[in-house]
Amino acid sequence: MIMIKNKGFTLIELMIVIAIVGILAGVAYPSYQASMQKSRRADAQADLMELSSFMERFFTVNNRYDQDTSGTAVALPFTASPRTGTAYYTLSLSAVSASAYTLMAVPTGSQTTDSCGTLTLTQTGQKTPANCW
Repeated sequence: MIMIKNKGFTLIELMIVIAIVGILAGVAYPSYQASMQKSRRADAQADLMELSSFMERFFTVNNRYDQDTSGTAVALPFTASPRTGTAYYTLSLSAVSASAYTLMAVPTGSQTTDSCGTLTLTQTGQKTPANCW
């Protein structure tokens, strides 16, 4: 009698592989999402620090934060983080006066689910929320 060996996978083997891949994807995807949010938050924090340096240079030249010597109000050089591609934070200047300012990074799009929420930085270097910096 001649034995013919079947080559290939059985349906059970295929279902086991699909189940394992599904479990791995179910564990890996949330970790990936959290990692991406943390990376985008770090980009926004770096942009806030850069805007803070811009504001300090502006103050050095004009001796105030809110306007230049000709009376023109201060304007941020960029208002999105990251500057190119899909913006995950909107950057803005609030509570600006001659001696104080607050920079804000408000999450947008898929970043709105980030537990840290809006990031702020003041002229004194105060960062909120503190546990996210």
